Parts: sequence; C-alpha cells; structure tokens
Amino acid sequence: MKKILLALTAVAAMTGSASAADLAARPYVKAPMAAPVANWTGFYIFGGAGGGLSNADQHVRDTLTGTPLTIDQRQGGSGWFGTVGLGYDWQFSGTWVAGVFADGQFGSIRATIQDPIFGITGSQKLEDSWAAGVRLGWLVAPNVLSYVNGGYSGAHFGQTNFQTLAGAPAGAHLNSYNRNGWFIGGGVENNLNIFGIQSPGWFMKTEYRSAFYNAKTQDELIDGTNLPTGNSIRANSWNQTISTSLVYRFNWTGPVVAKY
Repeated sequence: MKKILLALTAVAAMTGSASAADLAARPYVKAPMAAPVANWTGFYIFGGAGGGLSNADQHVRDTLTGTPLTIDQRQGGSGWFGTVGLGYDWQFSGTWVAGVFADGQFGSIRATIQDPIFGITGSQKLEDSWAAGVRLGWLVAPNVLSYVNGGYSGAHFGQTNFQTLAGAPAGAHLNSYNRNGWFIGGGVENNLNIFGIQSPGWFMKTEYRSAFYNAKTQDELIDGTNLPTGNSIRANSWNQTISTSLVYRFNWTGPVVAKY
C-alpha cells in the first residue's frame, strides 16, 4: 500500500511540474491597440487660389420710366482669384464635424455687359468678395473630411467701360458698386501625406462654391460729365468657383492612439 501511495505522489508531482513549465513557457501577448482617433475640434486658417465662371441675366431699361427696352439675355465670363480665411470646427458623434468660417476672395472674374440699342459692350470685373457661413461634414476616414457649406456673401464689382463694336472707346461707363447675396458649396479636406511623409497640422482642401448676388439697375453715364445716356442696365450675378487651399489646424497633433 505504501508503494502505491508513493507512486501516486511521484506522478502528481511530475504532472504539477510539467503544468508549471507549460505556463512559464507561454509567450506574453500584448493587448490589441485601439484604432486611431483624429480630433478635428479647433481653430484653423487657410489660403489658396482658384478659377471661376460668371453669368448674368441682364436687360436694358429706359432710365426715366424703368420700361424694359430689351428681353433678358444671359452673358458670361471667367477669371481667377485668390482666397484667405479662418474658421472653427467641432467634432461630434464620432464621425461628424460642424463649423463656422469666414473668408475673402480677390482677383479678376470678368463678365460681359452689353447695350444692343446703342451698340456698345463692356467688361464688368468681380474684384473682391467675402463670405461668412457654416459647414457640416462627415469623416470618410479619420483624416479626410467631406463637407457641404453655405451662408452670406458680399461682392464688389468694378467700373465697366463701354466700347463700340469696332473696339473704340464708347465714351460711356457704369460705376462700380457693391452687392450682397448668398452661397452654397462643398468640398473635401484631408491631412497632407506626401510620399508617406506626414505633415501634422497641415491639410489641403478643394472646394466648389456657387454664389448668387441680387439684381441691380445701373445708369449708363457719359464719361467726364457723368450725365445719364438715357439707358440703364439691370443685371444679377451668378458666380461659380473652384479653389484649392492649404490649411493649418492649430490643435492637430495627428491621430491619438491609446497606450497600454
């Protein structure tokens, strides 16, 4: 009986040693890392450039009576511009971003102005404009934002100098003026990653915008005296632009990764 007990004790000891050895031999497995989470909340500034198209529905009116003398005709043009601005974003519900912003544009987007009654034509230039609005976006990826925006806009149109059909000065002009309106647009903004090299805080955005400005009636004036010619031009303005800007986010330090 004693021999049997001694044998069982030896087997138990060997089994326990083997189990302990197995436990000691198991490799340490590190807990899985959390997925990167980017933080879009904070201030940013940007600057860039782009091109645009301008369209206007216009007709000629009698200056004294306001009676239309021609039907509406759509005239167009194109040009370039630069832009600078700033804004603030809030990230919420994980993948949604909302923000406010303001920007200014300056450049030369020209549209044709015509008076077929006098046989004269001119070029009206959108010299500068500004916009203030809101945007709402969704994170396609932690560092890529797709968004739509809209808001209020104002624009300054330069003086229009008329020419005859032969290209000679017509001796008449339209004064420069300001006009207000609204805009709607959208775009994509993404963190810069050039050849795999990250640039913390630096982003690039490409945006389309469509701005509509209210119609205005302007008297055609004789050069030098500023006396009315008797005809006036009534026109609105619709401008479409595409721009690319470099953005800097002050709070951006790259995706935040949990550590274990």
